[in-house]
Amino acid sequence: MTSPIYWLDDDPTLFPHPNSALNEPNGLLAAGGDLSSRRLVNAYSLGIFPWYNEDEPILWWSPSPRCVIKPSHFTPSKSLKKIIKKNKFEVRFNQNFKEVITNCAQARSEGTWINQDIIDAYCKLNTEGFAHSVECYENNVLVGGLYGIALGGVFFGESMYSKVSNASKVAFAFLCEQLTIWGFTLIDCQVYSEHLDSLGAIEISRDSFTNELNTGLTISTSPRWHNE
Repeated sequence: MTSPIYWLDDDPTLFPHPNSALNEPNGLLAAGGDLSSRRLVNAYSLGIFPWYNEDEPILWWSPSPRCVIKPSHFTPSKSLKKIIKKNKFEVRFNQNFKEVITNCAQARSEGTWINQDIIDAYCKLNTEGFAHSVECYENNVLVGGLYGIALGGVFFGESMYSKVSNASKVAFAFLCEQLTIWGFTLIDCQVYSEHLDSLGAIEISRDSFTNELNTGLTISTSPRWHNE
């Protein structure tokens, strides 16, 4: 028998406890609500994120195990180090957030959860200082990047794309270097993929993730998300 799904009401602060998420599909926690900035920020602070298809209500997830990377532990592969040393790419922050998230949506031929409502909501989070893009340029042309949410000392990675081989990996390596300098302790990668595995991501239990998240949220950081 399938457990009932918790439906969110108009209160943007109210979510069920992540431990009540379903085992199958892994991590499904709640449905409904909206994509207001207040609800999204509250969700991320609890380790919850939205993911849904165009023909579905908003679905909220807290999977276990959780895929994470500690930025201070990130070590580029030998091949990536060679690419970085060539200075082929220039990395910038928050210069073209909307273009990055739109390109992330278009990069997935099998379909995407990054619909127009998601794009609008995260662009608003960008203007409010919560969402950030890491952009990789070649000859002053945007060729790859990623975006996510930053709260305290935690960066919640959402999606990445490349139009040129290794562009998103260079952006990610630069992000890890900067997050380490700024005092961030955790990157939430949500769920496992081979690409994340190649970047050194590991899987931890929901309880372990929650502990590291709560610790990370208390960290005071001073990131400089705009190139100066």
